[in-house]
Amino acid sequence: MDRMTIGEFARESRLSPKALRLYDEMGVLVPAHVDPSSGYRLYDPAQLESARLVASLRQLGMPLAQIRDLAGRPDVEIAALVGDYWAQAELGHESRRELARYLVDALKGTHHAMPDVTTLPIPERSMLCLKRHCGARAVWDLGKEFIGILKAHPMPRVPGDAGAAFLIYHGEVSDDSDGPVEWCRPIPDEQVDELAAACPELVLRREPAHEEAWAYVGAGAEIPPARWQVVSDELRRWADAEQRLPSELGVRVIYAFGAEGPDLSFAVPLQ
Repeated sequence: MDRMTIGEFARESRLSPKALRLYDEMGVLVPAHVDPSSGYRLYDPAQLESARLVASLRQLGMPLAQIRDLAGRPDVEIAALVGDYWAQAELGHESRRELARYLVDALKGTHHAMPDVTTLPIPERSMLCLKRHCGARAVWDLGKEFIGILKAHPMPRVPGDAGAAFLIYHGEVSDDSDGPVEWCRPIPDEQVDELAAACPELVLRREPAHEEAWAYVGAGAEIPPARWQVVSDELRRWADAEQRLPSELGVRVIYAFGAEGPDLSFAVPLQ
């Protein structure tokens, strides 16, 4: 079969010409040929299968940038990546369901049971940090970058709870708000200069001594933003009930890495 015009390809693929132009601009589905004089897009019939896959993935809500990264991969690999994406999407749906229930109850004046909270003294400490403005989808990508730097430069761990790596939310992170967020790793005071010099990509800073309210969340690598919202609100409600004012050091997720992966807690620094 000869190459197809964008109109013909749109009818066969059930994608609109507008969508096809966007997918071309984004590098998701590039025409087989573009006429240099007229700019007309021509598609190969063999691209119909790819077009239908893109349409299905968009129905799942997969971002175009993520779909673009699937191009040229074997079907088995794409299947695994789609499975991973949907597992994360279901986790996000569940956490948003929890947030919706929490908001409905709060608006009705129904009080939830207070979370189990532990208060911990955090000593003054030195930290290597990576701070950036980023949206919800990019927080964990920044975490992978941070972990990669630490793996390239192994360093001793500060003992105790205060030595765990953590992520600070200096502002809300969503599709509309970009934080910033800051990944931090406490380091031993006696090796500050040596470790900072070994990791020029990271910023060395000193955090003052303070107390934190901790609430255990569970095991896992990531926490959906909606779950973060519920737990952080509960911690702030606990602080109000205890007449403890949150400080301006930023709500944080504590990553206590064990043999089976990370154990996650939320923490609110207190004044």
